[in-house]
Amino acid sequence: MSVKKFVLNETSYFGKGAREVLPEEFKNRGFKKALVVTDKALFEVGVTKKVTEVLDGAGIEYEIYSDVKPNPTIKNVLDGVEKCKASKADCLIAVGGGSSIDTAKGIGILMTNPERSDVVSLNGASNTKNRCMPIIALPTTAGTAAEVTINYVITDEEREIKMVCVDPNDIPVLAIIDSELMASMPKSIAAATGMDALTHAIEGYITKAHNTMSDMFHMKAIQMIFENLPAAVNDKDEEALENMGMAQYIAGMGFSNVGLGIVHSMAHQLGAVYDTPHGIANAILLPTVMEFNGEVCYERFRDILIGIGIQAQDMNKEELIKTMVEKIKELSVKVGITQTVKDVGGKEEDLEMLAEKAMEDPCKPGNPREVTKQDFIDLYKKAM
Repeated sequence: MSVKKFVLNETSYFGKGAREVLPEEFKNRGFKKALVVTDKALFEVGVTKKVTEVLDGAGIEYEIYSDVKPNPTIKNVLDGVEKCKASKADCLIAVGGGSSIDTAKGIGILMTNPERSDVVSLNGASNTKNRCMPIIALPTTAGTAAEVTINYVITDEEREIKMVCVDPNDIPVLAIIDSELMASMPKSIAAATGMDALTHAIEGYITKAHNTMSDMFHMKAIQMIFENLPAAVNDKDEEALENMGMAQYIAGMGFSNVGLGIVHSMAHQLGAVYDTPHGIANAILLPTVMEFNGEVCYERFRDILIGIGIQAQDMNKEELIKTMVEKIKELSVKVGITQTVKDVGGKEEDLEMLAEKAMEDPCKPGNPREVTKQDFIDLYKKAM
């Protein structure tokens, strides 16, 4: 048996009101001042305030950097580094979805690895020398699992590509998954981030590098997402929201260690070129790509279908692929995601360019089925 490596973060808290542990953890770790990294929308609607009020109550010093875009850019990271240096902060508190946490990871890496300030060299499997500045991550969406993964995604606007930076040095020292921070998500964001989590779990389960430990995480996440996502999105059910916070985290523990596949390779390009929200891009592409991948991993689909309560023991290959695709589509519709690639700005004349970019994406090698540029063109076209 070959040697396998598994990287997880240090400490995590779960549950309603979990942010109240922040002052004790902050002080026990000897931190003096924080830079709170968040985005404008969260800041303006008062979600960030739910965290800063806890800091205020404990007399903890902090400054706020709230310029993060939904698809964070190299400029967001570099501006954040300047803000961090000027503030003399000794730790970062990321409040938000993947955008805020990914930006904090980029800032944290550059603060301790200044020789990488071009940012572009961080793309792919990174070889930074130093652990990043300590990050405390408080996710406000149940989807990206950025608080527990070794990945972060930054958009290079000039080249119109999403850089997927893979670096164990970026993992937050502390994750606080507080369902109260997720309760204020608009329905559309709750749906998109939930489908993002499902994509992580399914791609992680079928990726080439999957193993016993990652299978355990991904299967549990898939079951929890199918059980809880509709109630979390449509009813803002408290228990379902808490379960979704846990499910997306569990999926993160898995895929962070074994990688993803071409749903992400393709979704990254929709985000980079059309600024499509990442979860929506994944939800649009997931059924089409699973139909394609099912040709080589339909037996893994059998496991998933049985795991979510479908009598799939005696299904043949065609039935397994068809049922898997139907179940994904049904869940998307239940939470109100019905868009196509065309709806988010995709144009026929862009397909070759999107396919070329997808061929270079770091998630592509993990896909269970080999894929050509023409395959990508065909898949984008099918998802139009």
